[in-house]
Amino acid sequence: MLDILRHRTYRHLFAAQVIALLGTGLATVALGLLAFDLAGQNAGMVLGTALAIKMVAYVGVAPVAALAQSLPRRAVLVCLDLVRAAVALALPFVSQVWQIYVLIFVLQAASAAFTPTFQAAIPDVLPDEHDYTKALSLSRLAYDMESLLSPMLAAALLTVVGYHDLFAGTVLGFMASALLVVSVVLPAQPTAERRGIYDRTTRGLRIYLATPRLRGLLALSAAVAAAGSMVFVNTVVLVQAQWGLPQNALALALAAFGAGSMVAALVLPRLLDRWPDRAVMLWAVVLLSCVLLLGSQVAGYAGLLPLWFVTGLAYSMAQTPSGRLLRRSSHPADRPALFAAQFALSHACWLVFYPLAGWAGSHWGTSATFVLLGVAAALACLVALRVWPREDPATLEHEHAELPPDHPHLRHGHRAGEARHAHPFWIDDQHRRWPRSGH
Repeated sequence: MLDILRHRTYRHLFAAQVIALLGTGLATVALGLLAFDLAGQNAGMVLGTALAIKMVAYVGVAPVAALAQSLPRRAVLVCLDLVRAAVALALPFVSQVWQIYVLIFVLQAASAAFTPTFQAAIPDVLPDEHDYTKALSLSRLAYDMESLLSPMLAAALLTVVGYHDLFAGTVLGFMASALLVVSVVLPAQPTAERRGIYDRTTRGLRIYLATPRLRGLLALSAAVAAAGSMVFVNTVVLVQAQWGLPQNALALALAAFGAGSMVAALVLPRLLDRWPDRAVMLWAVVLLSCVLLLGSQVAGYAGLLPLWFVTGLAYSMAQTPSGRLLRRSSHPADRPALFAAQFALSHACWLVFYPLAGWAGSHWGTSATFVLLGVAAALACLVALRVWPREDPATLEHEHAELPPDHPHLRHGHRAGEARHAHPFWIDDQHRRWPRSGH
């Protein structure tokens, strides 16, 4: 997997991602302490509102970020890093809770534009699908390592500096990310046709929802959000409120989840060489559903650790290959819009399941919540089976009855020059609907 780091451009982009993630992790710890300083016992409410603002920014801003598609990608990424650095620089000086909310929205709006733009650039940097799969696994590994290392790094720094100084680490992280992006030349983005604001804003969503495999991906994203919400919302309830265990037990339980996710990231490149994406992702969601239903029978901490390890394993296996599906389902010029659509829609799933997991846990108890979310994941899997056909070739035969015989598009693909021809298929201006079998 690490051999793709020999590619200079990708190596610099990956380093930018890792450093920015560590800076964000430090900011997360510092933000919690800042909220406690400003709100005292209401700090939880402040952080919960900040999390909701984050999700709203992700869902609302990501599709609008497609408007920047015609701008140079490197300049866009650097500017967004600088915006995030400026917000982190301002956070230590806030004195009112509402100021936190405003700055968090600006920070997350910049991230909502940065992340899909960054993700859409990687397939152009690594055009070989095998290399791209390794990059997806390495990215998943980076997210999991950050969730483990950032709290430890923050704890170590807090022994010698105040929490306000952690924001300085975030600023440095975003500045370093910007410098690393500047240090490489990104492949030129294919020129897109001039379109209206509405067309550019909604194009990614329209391509996404018209593509069967991506409708299946949306269902699987809902299942992943159901399982992830149980882990991230209710682990603290199980470990500390229900079983009365200390904070280090909570950290270990979340580490078990992260360890499972990292193991999956390591084995996925070989697994995806042998099995199609659909099979791997669907079986992973079946496993997620089964684990959630089994969770209702877990009576103690010793049973939770292996349960969370398997949940992390299945979570990563269901989520990581999504970039391959997006790459396969779009013209290079439409990739930023499609990645933005996936970013928004997947986070919309989290926006549903985060409060559901919390509300059900507090009103019905954790056992019933395990069952509820397990059933939700199973239903999402059934939807994916329904909308994502088993036979899903990249090249499809289809007909253009509406085009004249001399249209330039009919010169491409198998049976060139005929109204009925075949080529790698995705939704675009010439193909507004997915062909039915035999059409």
